[in-house]
Amino acid sequence: MDKDIFLTNSLGNKKEKFTPINPKKIGMYVCGPTVYDNPHIGNARPIVVFDILFKVLKCKYGNKSVTYVRNITDIDDKIIASSIEKKVKIGDLTKKITNIFHDDCKYLNCENPTQEPKATENVSLMIEMINKLIKNKFAYEKNNHVYFEVKKFKEYGKLSNKNLDELIAGARVEVSENKNNPADFVLWKPSVENEPYWESPWGKGRPGWHLECSVMSKKFLGDKFDIHGGGRDLIFPHHENEIAQSRCANENETFANFWVHNGFITISNEKMSKSQGNILKIEDFKNKFSGQVLRLALISSHYKQPLDWNDKLLSECEKTLSKWYESFIEMKKQILIPDEYLSPLYDDLNTPGFIANLHKLFEKSQNGSDIDKQIFVSACNFVGLLNESKVAWNKFKKSKLKITEDEIKQKIDERNNARKNKDYKSADKIRNELLDKGVLIEDKDDKTLWKFK
Repeated sequence: MDKDIFLTNSLGNKKEKFTPINPKKIGMYVCGPTVYDNPHIGNARPIVVFDILFKVLKCKYGNKSVTYVRNITDIDDKIIASSIEKKVKIGDLTKKITNIFHDDCKYLNCENPTQEPKATENVSLMIEMINKLIKNKFAYEKNNHVYFEVKKFKEYGKLSNKNLDELIAGARVEVSENKNNPADFVLWKPSVENEPYWESPWGKGRPGWHLECSVMSKKFLGDKFDIHGGGRDLIFPHHENEIAQSRCANENETFANFWVHNGFITISNEKMSKSQGNILKIEDFKNKFSGQVLRLALISSHYKQPLDWNDKLLSECEKTLSKWYESFIEMKKQILIPDEYLSPLYDDLNTPGFIANLHKLFEKSQNGSDIDKQIFVSACNFVGLLNESKVAWNKFKKSKLKITEDEIKQKIDERNNARKNKDYKSADKIRNELLDKGVLIEDKDDKTLWKFK
């Protein structure tokens, strides 16, 4: 496809034409999970959003031209606290949650990233970067702690579009007598008894959270690369701090050219939080919905906008997919999708616009040829939908039914008898009973057919 890609760049907060540093070596880094607890539906949004951006970039530049790096944070204060609370070893906890995260990605039909480095595997490189920052006089050591001195980086706050005083006032900064300035952030901290530690020039300790992404993006993508992604909550302080330490260590004018951030998920218009008691884990949905339903729900609004998560949204997405499966056709390989239908995805990942095009392709496929059906299914597959057979989809739907097939047939017979006796009130009542139990009936050519709602 020759069409240009446009993305909203948080660095400047405007939509810009995406021009890669090297079209044959495009680099995208996305902040992955901190593996201290089972991933929730808020974590699912960036997984799916950047999976689709990965697909779009490969479509434009070729499969071998895009490197997608998504890290695993497997050492962090939250992990240590969670291991104490759950009374399990840190290594056992992080391994278990990482496996759950991978299962969740598979459930949501996301491709694997090109690289998935772990923080604990790259501590030596973090120590190297800290040494470079100290040498370049952007960091200082005090009482076995090492801090980045924010005031020495003149462009601090450019990503979040705030000055230093605003950032200090609006953020919960760690208070410490070891700091020269309240806004300075930790690069290395000593480990207390029973905490994981690594040997360093500043004693036994562990790295600060922000440092790992600077190091791992540099390792796999170089000193500067094309796209850095994550949720809006990471703009400050995480991404702001990444920019500061990376540019000062690498002595660069640029770190990532594009910063792409997805909006929050709310639950019935309230922010999802532990205090609200409304955190929904991805695993909570696995026995209720196909992963396709969640995937369609997650791309139903533009990635930049907030997405309200509710039962109505999921029900509508499930109905849409059931309808689309009417045009499902098995294919050995994908059909080329016409540019006019793909174009919304090139315009700042406009997934609602692409879904509207899927509806058009579906309508065309209903009265069209097998080629029309193949184009429709290929377009769905492109964004990770209709990825399982119709048999598998129906089997999952059937497993959720509150009624057996024999009971359905019996109810249909009862309804047909009621209609013969012109007892339309009873017939309508039976139709509604079936509808409540997830079964839709249709009278066609003197026969009554049924399907999943």
